Amino acid sequence: MSTSFDPSALDDLLARIAHDAPRHFGEGQVANYIPALAEVVPDQFGIAVCDVAGRVYRAGAADTPFSIQSISKLLNLIIAIQHLDEADIWQRVGREPSGQAFNSIVQLEVERGIPRNPFINAGALLVTDLLVSRIMSIHWVMRELARRLAGNPTLGFDTRVASSEMAHKARNAALAYLMKAYGNLHGEVDEVLDVYFHGCALSMSCVDVARAFAFLANRGVHPDDGGVIVTPQQNRQLNALLLTCGLYDAAGDFAWRVGLPGKSGVGGGIVAIVPGQMSLCVWSPRLDSYGNSVAGLRALETLVEGLGVAPLG
Repeated sequence: MSTSFDPSALDDLLARIAHDAPRHFGEGQVANYIPALAEVVPDQFGIAVCDVAGRVYRAGAADTPFSIQSISKLLNLIIAIQHLDEADIWQRVGREPSGQAFNSIVQLEVERGIPRNPFINAGALLVTDLLVSRIMSIHWVMRELARRLAGNPTLGFDTRVASSEMAHKARNAALAYLMKAYGNLHGEVDEVLDVYFHGCALSMSCVDVARAFAFLANRGVHPDDGGVIVTPQQNRQLNALLLTCGLYDAAGDFAWRVGLPGKSGVGGGIVAIVPGQMSLCVWSPRLDSYGNSVAGLRALETLVEGLGVAPLG
């Protein structure tokens, strides 16, 4: 599949975006409810693009590793789709936007322990429960898939971040125990939380993330080795879910402003997909009230406008 953009113009656009990013460095706050993330230098910015031919373009701190946090929910869902019967997944977690904060307990109680979608915390914990119960050595499987997709054999977990999250697990534990009370979470809560937090603590750069999810722009096929990661139908479904649910209760605003399937994390990263063309990753640690990177969102708006991409017409 060929690209429809000028590579030199893309390099220039990324450089301009990185140059302008500091305008937003005073806006938002880092995720200070996770002590290890509260210590991250807040005023940083990186951006990377991987096209469907596997070519990478970058600017700013694109090679600086960061904690991917909830971007890992996409990785875990992909593992579940690859290894499990999809009927088992979707009878225990929904596919609808939540309209609530990513860690809402109230909605989970009202809906009797069935999470709205796999990208809110409750849904991601449910997917993790499925993985823990069905796949041996799931930590290894998560890490190795991330390494393969990113083409980086050195990727690993930031154990300090994972330990920090485990030490402040109360709200996620509450979500897990509530689902367990309704019979929808089957494993031991601390084991599920440990795997979940290790996924969140994967340390990747913008280049790593853009490369890792470029297959979603390429009908499920890895641009580098031609391997089929998901089927074309699964690829379309994942992108649909990313568009409607990937940025929590700001998903509608993101669709309005950026118009791409995307997934954010409170580490400051956002991955977005231009179907048929490229994957994008931006990173800047300061977050808005929804938990999404302020400078990252601005950068994606500028990038989409500059490229003239319009998957939604």
